[in-house]
Amino acid sequence: MSSTMKPPKGFAPMSCCWSTATMQKRLPFLAWLPDYTWHALKMDFIAGISVGLTVIPQALAYAEVAGLPPQYGLYSAFMGCFVYFFLGTSRDVTLGPTAIMSLLVSFYTFHEPAYAVLLAFLSGCIQLGMGFLRLGFLLDFISCPVIKGFTSAAAIIIGFGQIKNLLGLQHISRQFFLQVYYTFHNIGETRVGDAVLGLVCMLLLLVLKLMRDHVPPVHPEMPTGVRLSHGLVWTATTARNALVVSFAALVAYSFQVTGYQPFVLTGKTPEGLPDAHIPPFSVTTANGTISFTEMVQGMGAGLAVVPLMGLLESIAVAKSFASQNNYRIDANQELLAIGLTNILGSLFSSYPVTGSFGRTAVNAQSGVCTPAGGLMTGALVLLSLDYLTSLFYYIPKSALAAVIIMAVVPLFDTKIVGTLWRVKRLDLLPLCVTFLLCFWEVQYGILAGTLVSMLILLHSVARPKIQVSEGPMLVLQPASGLHFPAIETLREALLSRALETSPPRSAALDCTHICNIDYTVVLGLGELLEDFHKRGATLALIGLQVPVLRVLLSADLKGVLYFCTLEEAEKYLRQEPGTQPYNGSEDSVPEHKIALLKA
Repeated sequence: MSSTMKPPKGFAPMSCCWSTATMQKRLPFLAWLPDYTWHALKMDFIAGISVGLTVIPQALAYAEVAGLPPQYGLYSAFMGCFVYFFLGTSRDVTLGPTAIMSLLVSFYTFHEPAYAVLLAFLSGCIQLGMGFLRLGFLLDFISCPVIKGFTSAAAIIIGFGQIKNLLGLQHISRQFFLQVYYTFHNIGETRVGDAVLGLVCMLLLLVLKLMRDHVPPVHPEMPTGVRLSHGLVWTATTARNALVVSFAALVAYSFQVTGYQPFVLTGKTPEGLPDAHIPPFSVTTANGTISFTEMVQGMGAGLAVVPLMGLLESIAVAKSFASQNNYRIDANQELLAIGLTNILGSLFSSYPVTGSFGRTAVNAQSGVCTPAGGLMTGALVLLSLDYLTSLFYYIPKSALAAVIIMAVVPLFDTKIVGTLWRVKRLDLLPLCVTFLLCFWEVQYGILAGTLVSMLILLHSVARPKIQVSEGPMLVLQPASGLHFPAIETLREALLSRALETSPPRSAALDCTHICNIDYTVVLGLGELLEDFHKRGATLALIGLQVPVLRVLLSADLKGVLYFCTLEEAEKYLRQEPGTQPYNGSEDSVPEHKIALLKA
């Protein structure tokens, strides 16, 4: 006898295939890693270096936006690179600190690193839970006008918040309206050195960006020298943030050597990566210990706004580049990747991160083939923490301010108002509400804009357009389905056009666009049938879809008549022989409908 038992025929292959597919869905790198090539390795290496040279100066700058010491930007910049390698479904996306996420962190963490790290941990737990429960669809309720209103307001808040660093002003409030007031009030205290260097850095960044946008593509038939020059220009313009910040640091160091320093510098940055430790669930201050409950209460709405906006920003970036490059992403898998990144990142003092549009664009333009490019980016950030922190001391804050301002300018969409005016003017309402209220409090702007969008949506559901056709029979057709808030609108239309006329008219309800109904709609239809019967008129239902027909049969409405077509209903009303309605029992339903009902 054989020592092994053979499984039933066909069972093992199915089980194996199912297991492999599931593993590849949960760990997407298993799908592309077996076919990884040397060409993909070369392109991922180039892309990883390009993104790394972009993220290091941006991370230092975004920490300033978050109100945290500069090293926290670097602590937040590497974990997403490694986690996304295993869990990400987009080859282009890079996770890390962004301008918008840094702005939200500054609002909800009181510029305290302990609060920021705890917020990263809790946000990650919420995002991970949403991924496991497949709740990504909740993000669909935040409409595009709300997102555009928020990002445009955030661009102004972030950009104006860096004017103080660009001009070398000190002791400026972080609250937006106070910031505007004190910036103009203290404009006379501008440090000439910072202002000149900041404006020069902005000009250099603009010139390099324009060069990057207008560099012609390289063709294989070009001479080697031309291709080499194109490569150098492409490298310089792609790494423009690192080049400009390095230039500014060199200028500041040159002045330091002479004994005169006209710039406000970043200052000392701790060397190396902090030891892994659990997030702070309490904080000890001079006034006592702040408990976990008090910390959570202090962060308030941030526990909802930060994880949701983080997911929204990252998935929007992933979908945008997936569409451009002809591949698909799994939104729920992206939730898992972002959530785990924030949880693991919080062990190394990271604040909440998300997908970066700017760095993802650099990644895609660099020819990245797989998420493996992130490994090189993460390694570059870790190397900078180990070996370059002493050089960060000489980076002028005005140079970092220039990097931030140039990074957030594209967030302000100057065309959205004109587009919405042409497409649907009502969408300007949530856009404006979100935009204006975000200057007061970000959560109020997002919440109010979302509520306005929901009210617009609910109004269209509760008051659907009803097409009315006059003929031998009055025909009413709801143009966008029939849900319980709309039953009164339908009732008023039928009463005014059919029953309140003299004599009362028979009518047909065309249900072609109605794919499902609920109990409230069933009750409303029952009342309408009674009203028509009392007035000696007929209400016929035509074009019923199977789910609607199933509900009506289950409700056992009295006196309901339904026909496949309007012609059948008209023939029945004219009492032509051979035409019978389907009158409320399954026996009267056509055979093809019965088959679908029993399916």
